Amino acid sequence: MPQFGGAPKCPRCGKSVYHAEEIKTQGQSWHKMCHKCSLCNKMLDSQNVAPHEDDVFCKNCHGKQFGPKGYGFGMGAGTLSMDSGERFGLKMDPSRNAPSTAEAYVSADLASSACGRAADCCPRCGKTVYMAEKMIGADSSWHKKCFTCFNCNKRLDSTNLSDRGGEIFCKACYAKGYGPKGIGYGVGAGTLMAD
Repeated sequence: MPQFGGAPKCPRCGKSVYHAEEIKTQGQSWHKMCHKCSLCNKMLDSQNVAPHEDDVFCKNCHGKQFGPKGYGFGMGAGTLSMDSGERFGLKMDPSRNAPSTAEAYVSADLASSACGRAADCCPRCGKTVYMAEKMIGADSSWHKKCFTCFNCNKRLDSTNLSDRGGEIFCKACYAKGYGPKGIGYGVGAGTLMAD
């Protein structure tokens, strides 16, 4: 607020902001038409504004400009990428020294093996199993694509899963291989056999 009356000045255009057109963010008064994202020019309101120092951004642009970098960081599907914001005129800040990919976070001794020591390894393919694709069976973590019957490759879930010796089977294959033998045992006509 000016010392001797008058209206506060808008940080964007430097002109006086009168009460009828005033939007306050972080104690600063803005014109309604000046209260927009510094990068994409999206009009801002109290729900999507992200102030940074003496400027305002929408939450998406603020996350891209000042948030963590790498795959999977950001807010929503629009930022789940390696988009660094070049289309908005953003430049990487070398002083941040932030790695641009997730591989930069992997230490040399973990990178040498297919699975890290702390990570879950899929028994079928031997690769790391991440939370988004994790299926649990036979006391192990499996990829969704690997969570299939050992014999017939049928997709499995918790209702049709049997395990033996660290491998997983559908109920039918488990009954054929490890169930009781003789006339009338098994599942369906294809499994009626006599020993």
